[in-house]
Amino acid sequence: GGQALMEGIMMRGPEKICCAVRKPDGTIDLSYDTVTTHWYNKVPLVRGVCNMAENLYKGYRYLMHAADIAMEGETEPAESKLDKWFEAHATPAVQNALMACAAFVGVALALFLFTFLPTFLTGLVMRAVPLGRWPRVILEGVLKMVIFLGYMFLCTRMKELHRVFEYHGAEHKTIACYEAGLPLTVENIRPQRRFHPRCGTSFLFLVVFISIIVGSFISWDNPAIRMLLKLALIPVVVGISYELIKLAGRSDGILTRIISAPGMWLQRITTCEPDDSQIECAIAALEAVIPEDENADRW
Repeated sequence: GGQALMEGIMMRGPEKICCAVRKPDGTIDLSYDTVTTHWYNKVPLVRGVCNMAENLYKGYRYLMHAADIAMEGETEPAESKLDKWFEAHATPAVQNALMACAAFVGVALALFLFTFLPTFLTGLVMRAVPLGRWPRVILEGVLKMVIFLGYMFLCTRMKELHRVFEYHGAEHKTIACYEAGLPLTVENIRPQRRFHPRCGTSFLFLVVFISIIVGSFISWDNPAIRMLLKLALIPVVVGISYELIKLAGRSDGILTRIISAPGMWLQRITTCEPDDSQIECAIAALEAVIPEDENADRW
């Protein structure tokens, strides 16, 4: 799998991770990391929560690394006293702590948007118009999905994200070419589909959808209790969603196609057609992580 970055792509194989970032001079900067296999990777449900936390942390680190490389040599505004202090005192430990804090803030924002806000709004509606259990469940689910789709749509309105979405398309196309057993060339990658069942967009949709189903079993009417129970059930929701995305990634039956369909549709928003230079970045990143044993990366 992989991740689109600012002017680059991160690819993760069974043994190595590679970030390929296009520098301002046109060359491609490659940086490497190793993959550590933990005990939880073999424990269903648990591995989903642990891997999501790890990917949030590492993903932010790769994003910051790519931004530094892509903007290398560009003219920057005068530094403030805070910037100078940070450069002088920000040890690797401090930077790691800040990245962890940034990931935490991102999770907190997601919890606010997709857990607190729908429950709060439904509670307001119920004060004005008393609803039974299932109308409340349906309203809460609709609000959660509307907020999610609205968030995705607003992302497409940001010009800065458009090239990231193009790199996202390059990532998918390159992986599709590799999985088809074709040589990794621009000519072979260009006609591939830019939609993939193991995409993070599909995972996000599954998390929202599964949270609606799990939330329907909560019978308490009090919004505060409902919200606390939903927070407590988040590991269950993430664990189930992770297992479903893995299932969709390694099989191609009717059930997995149904599971993948909504996420694949949403990828029309989060992926765009890449140009050749973006595909070249994806090739460089993927070639660096292909294992010697051709069976080592089977899903």
